[in-house]
Amino acid sequence: MPAGARWAMYVGIAILFAIACAYLSNWQFSRNAERSEQLQLVAENYDAAPVPLGDLLAPGADLTPSDEWRPVRLEGQYLPDEQLLVRNRAHNGSAAYEQLVPFRLTDGRTFLVDRGWLPPGNSQSLPDDIPAPPSGEVTVEVRLRPGEAAPTSGRTAEAGQVPTINLGLVAEQTGPIEPGAYGLLMSENPAPATAPLTVDPPSDDPGPYLSYAIQWILFALMGFGFITYVIVSERKLRREEADDEDFDEPVPAPVAEHLEPRRRVDPVALHRARKRPKDRDADDEDALLDAR
Repeated sequence: MPAGARWAMYVGIAILFAIACAYLSNWQFSRNAERSEQLQLVAENYDAAPVPLGDLLAPGADLTPSDEWRPVRLEGQYLPDEQLLVRNRAHNGSAAYEQLVPFRLTDGRTFLVDRGWLPPGNSQSLPDDIPAPPSGEVTVEVRLRPGEAAPTSGRTAEAGQVPTINLGLVAEQTGPIEPGAYGLLMSENPAPATAPLTVDPPSDDPGPYLSYAIQWILFALMGFGFITYVIVSERKLRREEADDEDFDEPVPAPVAEHLEPRRRVDPVALHRARKRPKDRDADDEDALLDAR
């Protein structure tokens, strides 16, 4: 493959990788924004002054998302015979339970109250003791929470228990309840002798979403940097190979521009030239011999 086509392929791969990184980075930014909104909502609503339930939740209506965690005041009485346990609730590293008790309001509505969590028993999974709610007329303060989704795995629970705080599943065992929200217990008046442990407040951890988003951006830049390094290295290698080929090429021998023809040597003349004349008589004798 020609070098230009190969480099174009490298750049194309880097662009596709950068697009994927940009998508994942944007997704993490979106999750970070959602988490920031949740934390802001908790900060604004968690410690607000309690108001009557009717001020925030009309009969049969869904909970407005901006009212989640708002404290409300309930007046009426518990229905202890209809209480349920939510199983497999994570608390302090163990699979605990939470106690759900319907609360009959003075206006006739029934509202579900989560009184808190109970640890598993010492010799069995069920709690050793389930505290009874206060009897008679009670004033209760709770924080509003939307109902949870039904389990997608289809898991169920035995009678008297539910797998999740899905208000539809709860109503199948308790009878009609307000479908729009339930309440996490804050206080009861009069206070009972014993009560479940308070459910932990929501975490204020912003999560790793922002750091993940930045990491995906860095990965995209690293992809372009790597492709640039590959192209530069390949070009350098090709130049070195070309220089090696030029160095190994044989150099032709120099050709002489002016070559004189070689002269034939006469052995007789060479002999005579080397011979030193001894006297004039010898020269004359040689001349006579040549004349003959």
